[in-house]
Amino acid sequence: MPEKIVVVGAGGFGRETLDVIEAINAAAIEPVWEVVGVVDDGPAEVQRDRLNARDVPLFDGLEALREHVEEYWFVIGIGSPIVRARIAEILDSWGLRAATIVHPAAVVGSQTELEAGTVVCGGVQLSTNLRLGAHVQVNPGAIIGHDTVLEDFVSINPGAIVSGEVRVQRATLIGAGATVLQGLTIGQSVTVGAAACVTKDVQSNVTVMGIPARVDSRDAVSKGRNAQGRTGDEVE
Repeated sequence: MPEKIVVVGAGGFGRETLDVIEAINAAAIEPVWEVVGVVDDGPAEVQRDRLNARDVPLFDGLEALREHVEEYWFVIGIGSPIVRARIAEILDSWGLRAATIVHPAAVVGSQTELEAGTVVCGGVQLSTNLRLGAHVQVNPGAIIGHDTVLEDFVSINPGAIVSGEVRVQRATLIGAGATVLQGLTIGQSVTVGAAACVTKDVQSNVTVMGIPARVDSRDAVSKGRNAQGRTGDEVE
């Protein structure tokens, strides 16, 4: 019998997560998952319409899951690392089980560890000896190099390349098409802008953009990191 699963989030990545689940079922001899529905406490009308078009039930709010702690698995299909972490904390405290979802068209190398709640989309390449923490999201076409660690709640957006022996700390987002060079550490709660090229370590709680990636000047001013009057300094 397939396991019952609920996707949290009716937005784009939530529906992409449904696609991953459908692909897993299609590739298996027998269905692995039975999608009970999608949970969202504030879906836009267009999101409701798109779920209706694929005949997927929509539940309003997380409270709908409280009565099914022992029955349902869950996976969070929300792109924001901060929101994902907050929801995971609630559902974990209730005792719900987080599922790990990997598209059959993803390449997963040897000695690679994927923790609960991780979603790996189609076309992703995961090299050898990786560790992906809880509730990590790796979007279509991303490449993660050997011996890299993605800590809990990291998001890797489409087409991004994270080279070998990199550590990406908790709740950081690597933007679409961005590149992180080998051996670097990216701090917690960092946003790496789309198409950026990160060439040096990045401190926590900043946004970096450009080639080479530099701290966003607005970030630097607001956080008091421009004591000498410089803006847009290259990542340190």
